[in-house]
Amino acid sequence: MTFASQITRLPHPFDPDRGAEALAVLPGLEGDLAALVTGAGGCSPYLKSLIEKEADWLTGAFDAPKQAISEVFHALTECPPDQLASRLRQGKRRVALLTGLADLAGVWTLEEVTTTLTRFADLACHLALRAAIEAEIRRGKLPGATDQDIETAGGMVVMAMGKMGAFELNYSSDIDLICLFDETRFDVDDYHEARASFVRATRKMSSMLNDLTGEGYVFRTDLRLRPDPSVTPVCMAMAAAETYYESLGRTWERAAYIKARPAAGDLLAGDRFLAALRPFVWRKHLDFAAIQDAHDMRLRIREHKGLAGRITLAGHDMKLGRGGIREIEFFTQTRQLIAGGRDPDLRLRGTVEGLEALSAKDWIAPEVAQTLSGHYRFHREVEHRLQMVNDAQTHTLPKTDEGMRRIACFMGRDLAELQAEVTARLFEVHDLTEGFFAPDTNGVAPKVEISAAEAEMLRRWRSYPALRSTRAMEIFDRLKPEILARLKRVARPDEALVAFDGFLSGLPAGVQLFSLFEANPQLIDLLVDIVGTSPALAAYLARNAGVFDAVIGGDFFAPWPGLATLRSGLSTRMGREQDYERKLDSARRWAKEWHFRVGVHHLRGLISADDAAAYYADLAEAVLSALWPEVQAQFAAKHGIPPGRGAMVLGMGSLGAGRLHASSDLDLIVVYDADGVETSDGRRPLAARAYYARLTQAMVTAVTALMSEGRLYEIDMRLRPSGTQGPVATSLASFREYQLNAAWMWEHLALTRARAVAGNADVAADVDAVRQEVLARGPSAAKVLHEVAEMRERIAAAKPVSDPWEAKLGPGRLQDIELLAQAGALIAGAPERSVAAGLLAAVSGGWLSAQDQDTLLASYDLCWKIQMVSKLLTEKPLNPDTIGEGGCALLLRETGYDSIAALQGALETQSRAAAAVIAAVLPRQKDGENA
Repeated sequence: MTFASQITRLPHPFDPDRGAEALAVLPGLEGDLAALVTGAGGCSPYLKSLIEKEADWLTGAFDAPKQAISEVFHALTECPPDQLASRLRQGKRRVALLTGLADLAGVWTLEEVTTTLTRFADLACHLALRAAIEAEIRRGKLPGATDQDIETAGGMVVMAMGKMGAFELNYSSDIDLICLFDETRFDVDDYHEARASFVRATRKMSSMLNDLTGEGYVFRTDLRLRPDPSVTPVCMAMAAAETYYESLGRTWERAAYIKARPAAGDLLAGDRFLAALRPFVWRKHLDFAAIQDAHDMRLRIREHKGLAGRITLAGHDMKLGRGGIREIEFFTQTRQLIAGGRDPDLRLRGTVEGLEALSAKDWIAPEVAQTLSGHYRFHREVEHRLQMVNDAQTHTLPKTDEGMRRIACFMGRDLAELQAEVTARLFEVHDLTEGFFAPDTNGVAPKVEISAAEAEMLRRWRSYPALRSTRAMEIFDRLKPEILARLKRVARPDEALVAFDGFLSGLPAGVQLFSLFEANPQLIDLLVDIVGTSPALAAYLARNAGVFDAVIGGDFFAPWPGLATLRSGLSTRMGREQDYERKLDSARRWAKEWHFRVGVHHLRGLISADDAAAYYADLAEAVLSALWPEVQAQFAAKHGIPPGRGAMVLGMGSLGAGRLHASSDLDLIVVYDADGVETSDGRRPLAARAYYARLTQAMVTAVTALMSEGRLYEIDMRLRPSGTQGPVATSLASFREYQLNAAWMWEHLALTRARAVAGNADVAADVDAVRQEVLARGPSAAKVLHEVAEMRERIAAAKPVSDPWEAKLGPGRLQDIELLAQAGALIAGAPERSVAAGLLAAVSGGWLSAQDQDTLLASYDLCWKIQMVSKLLTEKPLNPDTIGEGGCALLLRETGYDSIAALQGALETQSRAAAAVIAAVLPRQKDGENA
């Protein structure tokens, strides 16, 4: 399409005579094109000069503007080095002229204008750097480099920062660059010579772009965004830069790297550097502390630039002033810094794209994103008009009406109308962003009366690790009145305050968490709810405060997503990490968040004990099934792919039955099928048996190792064939032989609950076939019940129970009933794994009545609910006298009783009745009935 056919708006000539002079050099123009040139020349001395210099070229460019720009770019790539400085300046004139006219006429969108300017900046940097590096290599100044290294600048990269990095260059922008080189390409002895060569090349590149000659300049270059620019060379080693950011990097530097991208030189090395810097820029937890950092930066900029006053249009800075461009950028980037570590979809360079992503992920309201995007585009257009007047890097509105009238003419607008719109937009941006960075704090803090003992406790808080820094104490002092007020409103405030004290004392650090609370006050209610009810969950929170991030994520209280979604989510999360240990830590963070979610849902009555049990089991299976291929891939890198068909992980006990509590460990067996393959084929091959044994150990380590993010689960493998005397991984053939011919009765009982939870699906199917075969050959009821009676007696002797609140052990309680249910499943050959299914099989077999089944299930259900609540509330044995009023209320709500005494009576009555049923169906042992 031609330029003229796309014109949607036109400037008015501020100085008609100058406009006529501009049109005079293009006598063939008519219609809108003539009006455009007249308006541009009549408003901008700079554009008038470009029209006069490039008139012949411009006439053809109007026919196909995008093609004209492409031809400028192509011609520059073919330019010999000795002509490059001059030709780049000519190219800049042409790009500036055409993009300026396309912007004024609405032929190109703001994004097309800024992208074209940025693409030219990229090309200019690339060509100038290539010429400088080529000269160094030809002179033998860059150690070991040859002509083949010219295109990648011998390992040097120019990082585009700021607006250039985001493809948002403004019309007269300087370009912010950080120049780095890959020191790993050079021997240690050559390092200093290489660095000196890159420093020279950087200066030559900058000079070629920056120097003002009779033909103008290309781009003003700013190299001061590099680490510690007052003492570091203009081109730094990547390792030195990375060390700086990891140890001394500040929030503003993190924000700067949101937009950073490799623009010239060795782009792959630049990508590697950005990947290495990712943990610095994108924190693994929600980073609400960035809000205060950004707010402090805003205040420092205002003070330094003298912009702290109220909004007045005359002389207002459209970039740095209140309601200006920087406010929108800070708002967007700070939100990205807060959440981008958890959500890679937010790691976008562009401001408008960032706002759209934040809206899509519910971090800001859609109307806020839309409003700020509109204001951003408008502000940038005003900024461009200011800069087009004289090609000045300015953002300041004129101080006189005459100056504003020029800008109004430039935009084709009425002066009063434009002034009113600019003012309204500045105020709306200020109101939206100021509320985020500096919310109204004029509210009166609640007054809370505290006792002398409580006052002493509060004084002790200042000695806790989380409150030792000045910044942490400042934030906490702002939060403390509200926290204390909410603690006083719970049923037992004295208990809640003590519990909160325990939580606070266990926190290793406070700034991030306190900033999270300050930005999200609703979390204080959740914290108070937890510390006032569940000491175990509160202690867990103190060690893993990052799990609060999940609450802010938006779907914390959504329905359970299911096993497939969990598995996929964890696999995706680990897939983002390249390093194996980071994958394992990522899995730990993910699992903790979901584990916390289940606990909170149960605590608040959103799910039942049965739901929680199933969800904990889903979570464990998702962890194992997603982790197994990662462990296997890591192991295979050294020892080769698994010999034969591979291995599977068999979940036993509660995991196999799909019912876990908050602190369950995992009972596992690993079964493999080498399928006749004797050794692996890796760099360090292993015999099949050794391979799978060590692979199993690697999996156990991956799950149980205490890393920076803690451990996932404890694992118990004593249920494997031959127990602790047997190999940690069992071949399929050995597993079948053992189960059919050598296993003890208790192992067959355990097999009734076995279930594949990870690994090769085909091997898992064969293992389940063995299980089905064992169950189909179930022994007689008399034999099974005799063995169960003996087992029951041995358990009672080994683990005598005196605690009336013990839900797992003891006659008629969980383990006792589970054992009888497993007997029912084994005798009947029933494949179902639940207690209810096992008892139903016993009823069908005729050795248990339907009434007996109801009695057993009633006791089992009550014991299970007590067990689930107990493990959620405390790491110690359940004691209603020590779990507080909140804990007792949860226990009663879950079980449906009105008082602790009534609940204890029901527990004793129902377990006694269940024990009587079990004793009646089991044969008497020689030492008497075990009841």
